[in-house]
Amino acid sequence: MGCTHDCSTCSSDCSAKNAESLKAQLNKQSNVKKVIGIVSGKGGVGKSTVTSMLAVAKTREGFKTGVLDADITGPSIPKAFGIKERALGSEEGIFPAETESGIKIMSVNLLLERETDPVVWRGPVISGMVKQFWSDVVWGDIDYMFVDMPPGTGDVALTVFQSLPLDGIIIVASPQELVSMIVEKALNMANMMDIPIIGIIENMSYFKCPECGKEHKIFGESHVDDVAERFGLKVLAKLPMDPDFSKCEDNGKVEMYVSAEIDSAAKQL
Repeated sequence: MGCTHDCSTCSSDCSAKNAESLKAQLNKQSNVKKVIGIVSGKGGVGKSTVTSMLAVAKTREGFKTGVLDADITGPSIPKAFGIKERALGSEEGIFPAETESGIKIMSVNLLLERETDPVVWRGPVISGMVKQFWSDVVWGDIDYMFVDMPPGTGDVALTVFQSLPLDGIIIVASPQELVSMIVEKALNMANMMDIPIIGIIENMSYFKCPECGKEHKIFGESHVDDVAERFGLKVLAKLPMDPDFSKCEDNGKVEMYVSAEIDSAAKQL
């Protein structure tokens, strides 16, 4: 009763204040307006693909964007953007790499001697690295920060949900019937952490034949609309399987790819 939502002037020991105390402090040289997590209940559905494409789409709209690669043991964001150099730093903090279009990126691959070196760390160390990417990196001014999260609901996901000021999450799924369980896991965790769910993006939804133009459902009929209706979620986009995107991603040229579906999803943020 009478809460001002300013925990710094409050003596109450409420759950909101306790949750606020877990938040990592943003670097003093940074100003991040919106933070959006890209999540899934399982691996291999294309979270990094969606993350990179959304960052590119919002940059084309004129916003300053950044990508925090929280998938510490399986980082792929630098490769998608063709970034190979190591991150530099000063007494102010670590400086993120910058892509050709100006997207700022921080990933553990930028700190390793070789990008193929494995990250063989325990959970607490990995979680600590995610916090450092928020607190020790000099992000500067960012309108949209996209957080590429690892699969599942383990240590890192919990760290991101508790430590970063998420404005919402996007759940990435695939067409299989298994999607219901995958979405529900991510949804339940978000609800537990009181994080808004922006919507679902279905990846690998279909393949469009370049010769006849017919759409082929490689993984069977989509179940995402039924799942979205069941949980009261919005389907932001259904992304096709496109060999052209794979070529761009493999060659570090993801910024050259244009997707009407992802552009539509980006405009809904």
